[in-house]
Amino acid sequence: MNYLSPKKQHFVDFIRDFTHDNNRPPTFVEIMSGLDIRSLGTINWYVNELEKEDVIRRMKGKNGKRALSVLEQHIHNQLPLLGLISAGCPLEVFEDAEYMDVPPQYIRAENYILKVNGNSMIDDQIRNGDYIIVKKTETAVNGDTVVALVNNEATLKRYYMKKTGIELHPQNPDFDIIHVQGVDDFKINGIVLAVFREY
Repeated sequence: MNYLSPKKQHFVDFIRDFTHDNNRPPTFVEIMSGLDIRSLGTINWYVNELEKEDVIRRMKGKNGKRALSVLEQHIHNQLPLLGLISAGCPLEVFEDAEYMDVPPQYIRAENYILKVNGNSMIDDQIRNGDYIIVKKTETAVNGDTVVALVNNEATLKRYYMKKTGIELHPQNPDFDIIHVQGVDDFKINGIVLAVFREY
C-alpha cells in the first residue's frame, strides 16, 4: 500500500470521486477546474509522480481528451475512525486514526467513522459500541440523524427544524428532546449514512 502526501491523496480522491459520480474518469481540464489548479504543468507533475508510484494511469477520456483513472489496487474500501461520540460530552477525537473496511458506495473523501457511546438512538438500531458512517456537512433536512455540537457538547440525534426552533430527537423514550435555543452555539458536523457493528 502506498502512503501518499495529503496533496497527492486529495488529487487521487478527486479522480476517484469524479469517476464514481460520472461513470467515467475526469479529463485534465476537469481536474484543473475541480481542484482549482491553474497550471497544466502542476497537473502534469502530479500525474508523473503518481504514475511513478503506480497509483494512476493515463487513458483516453471524454471526446478523446486525456484522462486519468485510479488503479484498482489503490481504491481502498476503508474510512478513518476519527473518534468517539458520547451524548453530552465534547467529541473525543482519536490521535491516531485507524481505518475500517466499509462497503464501496460509502468511500468518499468527506466521509468518516465514529464509534457510538450510549443508547439514546437505540430505537433506530444504533446501539452502544456501534460504528456510524458520517458524511461531513453543515446542513441537514428534517428526519436526518446528525452529529451535532450544542455549546461544544456532541450529540447524535434526529434533526427537526420546527417553527419554534431546532429540535434534536433521541430514539429512546428514556431521553429528552433537546430544544436548541437562540443563545445556544449550534453546529451540524455531519449526517449519518449507515451503522454497523463488529462481531
